[in-house]
Amino acid sequence: MTESSRSAAMFDRFFRSEASGSIVLIACTIVALSWANSPWSQSYFDLSHLKIGISWGGSSLTLSLQHWINDALMAIFFFVVGLEIKREIAIGQLSTARKAALPVSAALGGMLVPAGIYASLNAGGQSLAGWGIPMATDIAFALGILALFGARAPIGLKVFLTALAIADDIGAVLVIAIFYTASLQIEALAIAGVFMLLIAGARMIDIRSSGIYLALAAGVWLSVLVSGIHATVAGILLAVLVPVRATIDPERFLERAKSRLAELGSAKLTHDSMVGDKAQLHALDDLRNSTERMMPAGITLEHSLHPLQAFVILPLFALFNAGVLLDGNPLTQTPDPVGIGVILGLVLGKQIGVVGFSWLAIQNRWADLPDGVNWRQIWGVSCLAGIGFTMSLLIGNLAFDGARGLEDAAKLGVLTGSLLSALVGLTLLMLSGRSQLRAG
Repeated sequence: MTESSRSAAMFDRFFRSEASGSIVLIACTIVALSWANSPWSQSYFDLSHLKIGISWGGSSLTLSLQHWINDALMAIFFFVVGLEIKREIAIGQLSTARKAALPVSAALGGMLVPAGIYASLNAGGQSLAGWGIPMATDIAFALGILALFGARAPIGLKVFLTALAIADDIGAVLVIAIFYTASLQIEALAIAGVFMLLIAGARMIDIRSSGIYLALAAGVWLSVLVSGIHATVAGILLAVLVPVRATIDPERFLERAKSRLAELGSAKLTHDSMVGDKAQLHALDDLRNSTERMMPAGITLEHSLHPLQAFVILPLFALFNAGVLLDGNPLTQTPDPVGIGVILGLVLGKQIGVVGFSWLAIQNRWADLPDGVNWRQIWGVSCLAGIGFTMSLLIGNLAFDGARGLEDAAKLGVLTGSLLSALVGLTLLMLSGRSQLRAG
């Protein structure tokens, strides 16, 4: 299998995982909205705010169930996001200036224009804090919609949307870390830095105990939580330390593997022969260690954590964050500038920003359109980029923490804007597919 075919296979697995997870996300969103507006709505909000704590020695940490999900489980989500970002920067679609120019330009436009639209409608007052909400793109939902087209969607379009969403994630992380941090505790950040240095040192001396790394990672998370920066940023920081390239020279690996396999092939290898044969046991152990060093830890963790992220973490996040109480008929209520700003930012802002900045990048010859991709498809994908959901809900929680009315208006705006963006993007891509068939 060639390097390009291996990359295509890895991308296909990633794409299918994100797409299938979006179905579970939709189901949990529907359950959350139904539960929050049912006769049992009080049980929904009581459960969300249920206090759960852990204690050790004379210390304890108590958070609501919603905060455990948003601050702890979502840190794992951000860890996977960090691994994806690092992979794309190291060996993927963001690894060179030419490759990165188009998705980065599109992501930049897709953040600046929506934020500008929202800010223009909410200038002055507490509601302005939500300017970051329509900047985000939910990669799971966006790729899930694109997956409906199967092979009819060019691979270049899928790669463009993935790279755009990952570049958007970088922007979202920076926005959360810089603009949605109320106070900063330098001492706690310094302690987080010490834990990260210990992790780096453990890697250098080749410590392989997962328990040690988990304990040190928990130290980083707790320190970031105390520091005032949103705890999910700890996931990004930890991902920086994980290698996405093999730590052994490929030629050396092949030589060692051939040598050890030859030793085992000449021995009388059975199901239990290695128990009493130290030479066999040493050969197997060396082969295992070499294989682990050839398989980058970042890729292994990304694949192993994707099911947890797609089918547990994000669904739980949707279940306990998408439940907004709809008092009466929302269609007959006076439009709220927060909700309108979020909707227009996601639906119109993303289209204008992604298409406009992509056009500028190509006109200035910084980038080219992906092979087999036309401008109508770029337009369709720009609408899918308006599916904010996960990141938008998280930023809304940070922006309006404690302001229930503003937070609910933002949630309703995110859900409405994401739904409209999905429908418009789906329609445009369907029309694009039909026109290509007629042209063929």
